[in-house]
Amino acid sequence: MILYPAIDLKGGQCVRLLRGEMDAATVYNDDPAAQARAFRDAGCAWVHVVDLDGAFAGRPVNGDAVRAILGAVDVPVQLGGGIRDRAGIDRWLEAGVARVVLGTVALRDPDLVIAACRAHPGRIAVGIDARGGKVAVEGWAETAEITATDLALKFEDAGVAAIVFTDIDRDGALQGPNLDATGALARRLSTPVIASGGVSSLDDLKAIATLAGDGVAGAIVGRALYDGRVDPAEAARVLAEAA
Repeated sequence: MILYPAIDLKGGQCVRLLRGEMDAATVYNDDPAAQARAFRDAGCAWVHVVDLDGAFAGRPVNGDAVRAILGAVDVPVQLGGGIRDRAGIDRWLEAGVARVVLGTVALRDPDLVIAACRAHPGRIAVGIDARGGKVAVEGWAETAEITATDLALKFEDAGVAAIVFTDIDRDGALQGPNLDATGALARRLSTPVIASGGVSSLDDLKAIATLAGDGVAGAIVGRALYDGRVDPAEAARVLAEAA
C-alpha cells in the first residue's frame, strides 16, 4: 500500500480545507516545492497534488506551483484539479506528472477518460468524491444523482490506474476514514482504490491497511500530516507493510 501525502494548492500556497469549503482553508506552507521535498525526504514514494482553484475554475490555475513541485522532487507526482480536456491531460503528462486524476470530466465526459486511458496506459486515475454516497463535482460545489459505485463501474474495463475515492464529509475533519464505504467500493471493482478523507492517526491508517485484500491500494493523507498528528515516515511504513 502506498502513502500519498497531499499538497492542496490555493493561491500558490499549501492549504487544507474542511469538508471541501474553500472559505475554510488553513494555510500550512507558502512554498509547495519545499513541502514536496519534505515529504520525499521523509520517505514518501509519491506526492498527491490538487489544484483547488483549478477545480472550481475548470482549468489549471496553480500551474507555476505544480511545475515547481515537479522540479523539486524525483518521486512521482499525481495531479488533479481543473483538468477537463485532452490537451490538458497530454500537457501535464508531458510536463512530468506521473498520473493525472480526472474528476468532474469523468462524470461529464466518460468517453474522454476512456480515450485518455488508451493513449496513456497506467497514467490516468479517476477521482470520485462523494457526499452522502452521491458524486460531487465542480470542486464539490455540485452533487449529481449518480452514486460513487455506479460511476466507478463505468471505467472497469477502461484501464484506469486507480479510483481515488474521497468521502467529502470526512475530508479535513480528522474524524476517521469511511472504511465501510471505501471497502464496499473496492470490493465491487477490479480497479485499485485509493482511500481519501478523514485520516487522523496511525490507527486510522492501520485500519485502512486491513482493506488491502479488498483492493484498497493506498491512502491520501493531508491535515493529519500538517498538524503533526501523523509522522509521514511512520505512515509510509505502516502502509508499506500492509499485505
